[in-house]
Amino acid sequence: MNLLHPGARVIDAATGETLTAEAIDAAEATLAAEPGPLVFHPISTTISGIARYLAAFRLGRPVMLLDPEADVAHWAERFATDEVHPDLAVLFTTSGSTGNPKLVRLSREAVLTNAEQIATVLDIGADDVAITTLPLFYSYGMSVLNSHLLRGATVILERTGIMQRDFWTAAVEHGVTSMAFVPYQYEMLRRLRFDPAKYPALRKLTQAGGRLRTELISDFAQRMATVGGSLYVMYGTTEAAPRMATLPPERLTDKLGSVGLALPGGSFDISPDDEVVYRGPNVMMGYAETAADLVKGDEMGGVLPTGDLGRIDDEGFLFITGRAKRIGKVFGVRINLDDVEKNFPVAAVPGGDQLIVYAEGISDDEARDLRTKIAEWLGTHFSGVVVRSIESLPLLPNGKVDYRALEASL
Repeated sequence: MNLLHPGARVIDAATGETLTAEAIDAAEATLAAEPGPLVFHPISTTISGIARYLAAFRLGRPVMLLDPEADVAHWAERFATDEVHPDLAVLFTTSGSTGNPKLVRLSREAVLTNAEQIATVLDIGADDVAITTLPLFYSYGMSVLNSHLLRGATVILERTGIMQRDFWTAAVEHGVTSMAFVPYQYEMLRRLRFDPAKYPALRKLTQAGGRLRTELISDFAQRMATVGGSLYVMYGTTEAAPRMATLPPERLTDKLGSVGLALPGGSFDISPDDEVVYRGPNVMMGYAETAADLVKGDEMGGVLPTGDLGRIDDEGFLFITGRAKRIGKVFGVRINLDDVEKNFPVAAVPGGDQLIVYAEGISDDEARDLRTKIAEWLGTHFSGVVVRSIESLPLLPNGKVDYRALEASL
């Protein structure tokens, strides 16, 4: 299976530039001159960024997808190696329990399999047109690209974001049929009074990257239904390349609150302590904390304990009921909230695909400084961290922070 279907197209909305075979060949020639087996790639939402990614994949060279603002020299020094496992294809950054970022090791099979799983459940075809709504160094953003390229569809590169008119202009001009958003973007869309009728070709919305409030699920499902379209609620994690389940739109009403059924070829079990365990060919090979880990083979055996607590109903639909630990997500990457609090004077709670921290009595300048420090410690982009000043933290009778009260205020 090839990642790039011969009929797939990638178009830059701002410049009109398109992805060509020549651009990928040129990127491949550049890579051939670069030393070492590992490709360090601060990937931007550009034709050249995607060409380099596809060239590395075609060459069988593992590619580390990094934030364009990342310190590439740091990563190149930390993971310098002359040897990698032959199955290794893509590496995403994640955060370790100490805040020292590590890597998720994905095999070629995992990446291709998950792209095919997603393309199947979303019924992606050659006439589909997706638009970039998320960064490509974020696994959800990359999976949108992969699943559309695999089926010969079109991907429109747009960099300004949903708060800008250029985004919506591009959606109309290019006949965009599909948009992928994370929870906080749906909150923004509601404030923008999003009306799918303004975008005649639009027929699919997808959601992942954290739990979306059931109120918004019903709201956006109804908005799409008025134009004959659908909302797909999905569930995943970077460690699963990155998606594991989808809720069929026709079951959304009677299974509201569920994250759906396992993707084709995958399955869920509930462990004796109520943890959700996923099994499937898209599970990562394991983590890498040092360069020596890059030569390791598959350490997971297709089994991924998710860290989520849940239940499965008699039809196989999965419902997430909580977390085994105090875990949040930043751009789909799991973060131990207790570790955040050990290193900073804050109370931390999950906020969709962002980390929300509360600090007592700080100024706006102090909040911005704290946000930068936490983001650097996590090894993520600062936009994934929200710092809020609070006069005093709500406490339970036992003197501990009342996290439910904080989450209720979001």
